[in-house]
Amino acid sequence: MYEVPDQSGKFAVVTGANSGTGKETARRLAGAGARVVLGVRTVAKGEQARDEILAQHPHAQLEVRRIDLADLASVQEFADGLVADGKPLDLLVNNAGVMAPPTRMTTADGFELQMGSNYLGPFALTVRLLPLLLAAEAPRVATMSSGTANFGRIHFDDLQWEHRRYSPMFSYAQSKLANLMFTVHLAAVAAERGWHLLSTGAHPGYTRTNLQTAGASLGRDKPARSWLNRIDFLPSQEVEQGAEPLLYAATGPDAVAGGYYGPGGRFGLVGPTTTARPPRRALDAAANARLWAESEQLTSAALPTSVA
Repeated sequence: MYEVPDQSGKFAVVTGANSGTGKETARRLAGAGARVVLGVRTVAKGEQARDEILAQHPHAQLEVRRIDLADLASVQEFADGLVADGKPLDLLVNNAGVMAPPTRMTTADGFELQMGSNYLGPFALTVRLLPLLLAAEAPRVATMSSGTANFGRIHFDDLQWEHRRYSPMFSYAQSKLANLMFTVHLAAVAAERGWHLLSTGAHPGYTRTNLQTAGASLGRDKPARSWLNRIDFLPSQEVEQGAEPLLYAATGPDAVAGGYYGPGGRFGLVGPTTTARPPRRALDAAANARLWAESEQLTSAALPTSVA
């Protein structure tokens, strides 16, 4: 079991912190002494998660704030609230996401739901929080990707699946490849600008959470399972293990800029955390820069021209 280093005095934001890997990440960060903002879409669920964490760690410093990553106005309101508070941000964990809704759905801004929620929302959040991150002593941004990024493609001519036949899993794979390209490009930007910011990525392997059912059930009258749940022979693991690559990316003393971490066991789906091999498409500097530029245009969130 990965032991999170002492986080006393650190301030962290974890999105999607009401369940699954996000809740486990928040729990262990708070248990290690960090003050943690639980960024959640449904406040009542966030408060329930907070209470459950407090039952285990009575002295945990936890705050619930609403953010809907499928709504850029909500992302800006969340970021503006933190910026107004003025507290330097040591750690941003981009964990929240949706997986494989059966039909093409859209965000409040008209983006395809997975590209919007999994990538464009976290992109905008990260960029808007950069002033707070760069005010911290050793800030990190840890972003959750997925093993499906290995077969993802970025369709620059149709990022929102408006002209092709919608595929739940290939759309998910595109959004998760975008997460990884963002991770690598942010690391490159930090190096180029001399920022003391560590950008890292992770994937959870096959971790049993509600991610596989929540997305597949969208728009349906009854709960449904994704194709992944129906492949019963694949090795899988509980969330305590599955959150560890993200926790390592967020806090590991040996994590490196642009590093990518995941389970090191069977098929890269289970087991202790190790360095994962990113797909070649995530290492294409020109494509990464193009995606970043497209993302700035789509979200109206741009890199700060200067840092105080």
